[in-house]
Amino acid sequence: MPTDAVKAALGRQEIELPSWAFGNSGTRFKVFSQPGVPRSPEEKIADAAVVHKYTGVAPKVALHIPWDKVDDYAALSAYAKEQGVRLGAINSNVFQDDDYKLGSVTNPDPAIRRKATDHLLECVDIMDATGSRDLKLWFSDGTNYPGQDDIQDRQDRLAQALQEVYDRLGDDQRMLLEYKLFEPAFYTTDVPDWGTSYAHCLELGPKATVCIDTGHHAPGTNIEFIVAFLLRAKKLGAFDFNSRFYADDDLMVGAADPFQLFRIMNEIVRGDALDPDRGIAFMLDQCHNIEEKIPAIIRSVMNVQEATAKALLVDREALRTAQRNGDVLGANAALMDAYNTDVRPLLAELREEQGLDADPIAAYKRSGYFEQITKDRKDGQQAGWGA
Repeated sequence: MPTDAVKAALGRQEIELPSWAFGNSGTRFKVFSQPGVPRSPEEKIADAAVVHKYTGVAPKVALHIPWDKVDDYAALSAYAKEQGVRLGAINSNVFQDDDYKLGSVTNPDPAIRRKATDHLLECVDIMDATGSRDLKLWFSDGTNYPGQDDIQDRQDRLAQALQEVYDRLGDDQRMLLEYKLFEPAFYTTDVPDWGTSYAHCLELGPKATVCIDTGHHAPGTNIEFIVAFLLRAKKLGAFDFNSRFYADDDLMVGAADPFQLFRIMNEIVRGDALDPDRGIAFMLDQCHNIEEKIPAIIRSVMNVQEATAKALLVDREALRTAQRNGDVLGANAALMDAYNTDVRPLLAELREEQGLDADPIAAYKRSGYFEQITKDRKDGQQAGWGA
């Protein structure tokens, strides 16, 4: 692809930021606090707007309910617009209440299932107020021991809840069904893989699509195959980008395996699915436990940009010719040539053409924003997993 076309494609790219990545987070053993952490949804949005200011490609902020619950969502949406961003996906939370110990929408207790489903419906109400398109669903539901509950019954309960929420969606709204191999359930997980998510989405209809979290797979899983399959089936709705070394580590995207990120973006480019009009939401879902949060999120956005730029530079004609001719090494070389290209100068040039600093992290550090929020936010309750 010519350089001008690569720049044009990169200029249209959008990467959605997670509000919770700006709050305090940690491991199962400890949540670590940092100076300057937001105390409210508004302050999370302000930090996200700073990331967009320096990268130019992060115009949306995903909310997590009830962590980002407010009395007036229309006002919150207006505040976001004032900051130069807009509200994105609404993420539900049916995994933190004590009632959900044995599951939420698949719980054997019908009263708890009703509570969980009502929360999902509340999230659709919030979408109406914010103008959000996407409802993102992740369920921690599962079992720890054989015989603990009936596996087929739990799938029936899940399908019933999903159908009720699906029927509530507006014409321009959709459902993103995320999956995860394991954790916190250890024996069965009710939505453990892309096939389960795909099957439920297929049954529900066109407004239900699959969300791929890159950290939610068994070791060695070929994620780009999943991407290609779901693109072909028109059932890929979103990514939750992050990195993993062992399990669901939620590290910065591209940190553990940048080549995997490139391979994923290669399938996106191959499927002509990069443009926002195609409807694929490229979202981050990360926790920054020990590193500074805003620079880590900026770096993550840049990692996605770099992988995308390399994917756009693949010589598609040479690749297809080698594939048709059975030239195994030639086809692999076409990909590797693009992956081994240093795209940082190209991206720096693009940013300067857009009126941005060529080095977003350096620009952020010079801005004094961190020093200002450290001073302004020294009092009050910092946001984290519980708020």
